[in-house]
Amino acid sequence: MYVYGKNVANELINNKRKIKKAYLLNNLKGKDLDDKLNGMKVSITYLNKHEMDKIQNGNHQGVILEVDDFKYYDEKDMFNNLPSNPFIVILDHLEDPHNFGAIIRTCEAAKVDYIIIPKNRSVGVNSTVMKTSAGALDNVSIVSVTNLARTIKKLKEHGLWIVGTDMDNSVSYDEIDYKIPIALVIGSEGFGMSNLVKNNCDFIANIPMYGKINSLNASVAAGIMIYEVVRNRK
Repeated sequence: MYVYGKNVANELINNKRKIKKAYLLNNLKGKDLDDKLNGMKVSITYLNKHEMDKIQNGNHQGVILEVDDFKYYDEKDMFNNLPSNPFIVILDHLEDPHNFGAIIRTCEAAKVDYIIIPKNRSVGVNSTVMKTSAGALDNVSIVSVTNLARTIKKLKEHGLWIVGTDMDNSVSYDEIDYKIPIALVIGSEGFGMSNLVKNNCDFIANIPMYGKINSLNASVAAGIMIYEVVRNRK
């Protein structure tokens, strides 16, 4: 997997992540980042901007790194290592990597125990997610599951209460007691929660809208909900 950007590179270096190969813009030779990569004995290829753009068409800032694909946390291990009062975030077929990266950052800041995503029809950890999450990936456990509804049923069997987010047939998000073991479901950007997931929720929460728009960006809604759980648990 290719990742890019100076901040991502520095995070990987500081966390001592294995870097297979580095591609740097010619004018970065002899600079601080170049020295750090050489100190780690990483193979470096120096390229011009056109050559860099052919590898990664994005705001790479003259830095592209080849690293191992992201390793997801095993579902069985998650169930074997649930804390006494777990807080889990479930992303129901999220599609935008920028939203996913932003939610990962929020989950890391709030010390969410696990993030659960479906394997199919959902954004996974890629270079954009890694860049947007700004280093948070090394400190979160992301579980990729085959059947989201089945995993939710297992969570309920382990004593978790499922809180979904939707405007219809719901209560205000601040009327729910989040001190209990919680799995919070954030729906996809375009369609919200699937019916199967929604039917397995114990509570449906909404964030009141006082303006003319009727919905929030998925990562913004996730941030509000996640920190409501944190506030309740203080």
